[in-house]
Amino acid sequence: MTEPIRTGGGPGAIVVGGPGSGRSAGRPRPEDGPRGPVARAIELVYRLANSELATARSAIIISLTGIVLIMVVGIFSPNYNTLPRVPFTLITQNGGTLDIRSGFTYIMLPLSGHLGSLPDWASISMTWTAIILQCVGLAALLWANSRGWRPNPRHLFLAAAAIVAVMVFITPVGSSDTTSYAAYGRMANLGIDPYDNGPSALGPSDVYVHTVGQMWWRTPSVYGPLATWLQQFAALFGGKSNPAAAVSALMIMNGLVFLAVGYYLMRTADDPVRASLMWVANPVLIQQLVFGGHLDTYVAAATVVGVQLARSRTSGWRYLWVGVAIGVGCCFKINAAWAGVAIGWVLLMRREWINLLRLSVGGLGTVAFFYSFFGMHAFKQVLQASSLVATPSPWRAFQLSVEWVFGLFGAEPAGQRISSDIISVSWPVLMVIIAYAIYRKFGADQPAVVTVPFALSFAWILVAPWSLPWYAAVAWAILALVPRNPMTRWLTLATVYLALMHCSGGGPATWANN
Repeated sequence: MTEPIRTGGGPGAIVVGGPGSGRSAGRPRPEDGPRGPVARAIELVYRLANSELATARSAIIISLTGIVLIMVVGIFSPNYNTLPRVPFTLITQNGGTLDIRSGFTYIMLPLSGHLGSLPDWASISMTWTAIILQCVGLAALLWANSRGWRPNPRHLFLAAAAIVAVMVFITPVGSSDTTSYAAYGRMANLGIDPYDNGPSALGPSDVYVHTVGQMWWRTPSVYGPLATWLQQFAALFGGKSNPAAAVSALMIMNGLVFLAVGYYLMRTADDPVRASLMWVANPVLIQQLVFGGHLDTYVAAATVVGVQLARSRTSGWRYLWVGVAIGVGCCFKINAAWAGVAIGWVLLMRREWINLLRLSVGGLGTVAFFYSFFGMHAFKQVLQASSLVATPSPWRAFQLSVEWVFGLFGAEPAGQRISSDIISVSWPVLMVIIAYAIYRKFGADQPAVVTVPFALSFAWILVAPWSLPWYAAVAWAILALVPRNPMTRWLTLATVYLALMHCSGGGPATWANN
């Protein structure tokens, strides 16, 4: 029998470990005095991490339940959480009379729409339940891994591939971005500049317009040139009148890229098991990236390649290719630049001037080359979108407060301008401060070219006035390269919180969007 370890030797000796102790050393005791909600929450996490929930069997069951439940929501579409049902009125002249038709337009992918649709209350409750189960499932997977469970990463990859193979043929849940992608691609194929026009430029009778959420009809593209070419390619499958085929093509390509990132991490990460659990077997990411069909998957793919190149021990010329990889990510979505800025900062602190120059030439040269096909006006909507504020963000409360104060004096428009200006100046400063705090949470043995890009990417998600759950893709891909660390739980909570706030499928969500 193992004897307990005693210290002090007297009546007040402290017993650490030993049979039946029931808790780890240093764990808060119920009798230690009153505790606040944070302490109670931490205690709950400790209890769950050491419960039956943290076994491989429980983790797999919970994760699969969350994934299957969200797939059911997509199968029983259209509903509140799938691609939007857009009302339309079509007026045509037939001889001397006007033919007026009205109804709803929505997209169905091959495995959806055959079994009816869900009422709004059912789809909303099922979606929220699925997201929460995915969060618990991910936590349980990582807890089981920390307790010694070491699944074969190839088996994880194959299981994820089977799920993705089914999911890409189900109508997307939680976002209508794929319909906007298809519309931008259709516009570009017709010679309409998607950086100057919103989907409504296709005309009131175009079927692509009526599949896009109405709040985005007049919004030009914020995506880079590589994204536009990808959208054009997908729109070729849809042709003139079949946007569902274009969305299917986008979903399939996105699913393949998601799996490619998982395979890359499995082959290159120091801990392929943890990397697989963090990405390809991550139920939260499977829903947000694969089932949402988001371009952020491509951004994460390019960025994680750049970060892995930066941490390799080859010649300094690798930083040229690091810049190229991150530049490619920027040509899908500009937020990949945060990783480039972070690596550049590391090189600056090391006084590696030549490598910093190589990084800059590779990144800026790649961006300049691809954007030259469209012109500088392709950045216009990105700059305008930077002033948007989403309701879950604390910035929205600040904005409303300033507008209310100015409204008392009949100057609400001035309040809107002033609050927007203050937010535009404040959030980048706060992002840097929070990024530094996050960076300090990592050990000195972790490479800065990995931890600094993660810190800045994660801080951007936390602080940016307009933040959505799929924006976390880059942070997840980078964090998969790092051994067990305290940031995983916070990234999980941030992603899940945003997922719960933004899961309406592009329909009205008054608490989430402005």
